Amino acid sequence: MKKLSDADINDMANTVFKPDTNVVKQVRSELRLSTRIPQTKTAQYTERAVLDLHQYTQEQAWDAINNLIHSGIRNATIITGASGILKIKFQQWVKDSIISAYFISVTPINNGSFCVRLKKPAD
Repeated sequence: MKKLSDADINDMANTVFKPDTNVVKQVRSELRLSTRIPQTKTAQYTERAVLDLHQYTQEQAWDAINNLIHSGIRNATIITGASGILKIKFQQWVKDSIISAYFISVTPINNGSFCVRLKKPAD
């Protein structure tokens, strides 16, 4: 059995689990789960993005956030860094700018990262 490295564990933690439908069907069939547990529709898994704004200028950060909003991704982690102007600017943009309407929620993860839920753009 392969030993998991820190990178392997980090990769697994930062991805969304998407079960293979063929494997699910095979397991249900072998265990005869259809007689025990009714089949439900497959859940819709939303993609999650990570936007790291380190080394970005204010203009680049603004453009990157706008691109994220219009990408269709609904859940994201935005890393601004613990100090610097982008942390302050991001919080201002979320509260008082034209993009503020696209944010459902903004939750600090730590001193320089935010978990955001985005509305679907009205493009």
